[in-house]
Amino acid sequence: MPSRKLKQWTRSFKQASPLPGFGLSLGYTLFFLTGIVLLPLAATVLRSLHGGSAEFLHAISTPRVAAACRVTLESALIASVLSASYGFLIAWVLARYDFPGRRIVDALIDLPFALPTAVAGIALTTLYAQNGWLGRYLEPHGIHIVFTQAGIVLAMSFVGLPFVVRSVQPVLEEIDPAMEEAAESLGASNWQIFSRVLAPASFPALVTGSALAFARAAGEYGSVIFIAGNMPMKTEIGALLIVTKLEEYDNVGASAIAVAMLGLSFVVMLALNLLQWKLQSRNGVRS
Repeated sequence: MPSRKLKQWTRSFKQASPLPGFGLSLGYTLFFLTGIVLLPLAATVLRSLHGGSAEFLHAISTPRVAAACRVTLESALIASVLSASYGFLIAWVLARYDFPGRRIVDALIDLPFALPTAVAGIALTTLYAQNGWLGRYLEPHGIHIVFTQAGIVLAMSFVGLPFVVRSVQPVLEEIDPAMEEAAESLGASNWQIFSRVLAPASFPALVTGSALAFARAAGEYGSVIFIAGNMPMKTEIGALLIVTKLEEYDNVGASAIAVAMLGLSFVVMLALNLLQWKLQSRNGVRS
């Protein structure tokens, strides 16, 4: 009986797919997904439980680990919100305005993708250090960037910005300007045009870009360690603590911290994806 039901389900599933070669494509997809994503994650989880659940709980419950996870996720959330705000504005300018140097600005958006993150960290530290090009003017006013959580947020925003811009820009380009002109001709204000025409169409893409920016920021290492100062309980991030554990040959402890960071990041990503799915369903977009 179970085998008959399985055959019926397989037959109906194949009939429902209009794509040729679906079985082969699905097989390749599952094979590479398992080898590249699932197996490494499973190995990390099993390694973290090598010493038992008691050792795992002890490794992730220390004050230093809790502080590093809090700083990482808190900074990543703040950075994703900031990236969403000015990333939307940049995407709007690139999508709706034509100005000299537009192509250069558009190309610069992708620079964090290609630039080594360590180079970005060194550049940000050079700019915002106490005697840096910009830091020398901020320090007298009590604005400290380097070796503070503000520096961490700045570095994470730098690497997360392209995800927001590249997610929102195509959506804004597809919105017909005639819709805005029609709303304006009917007496709608600028805020009403934004809230009733632009926001419903672009907000799901903005959530997607913000989620990608958060994921990138939560796992960032190179650009953060130079500007954070790496002070335990203050500006130490989870990725650095994992590297520290590995240098101490504490592989189980490093794996436990990695699993804890993975779980917390997954919860946040799941919430953002549920929000995106809800928005798409409300707008009649198939997810």
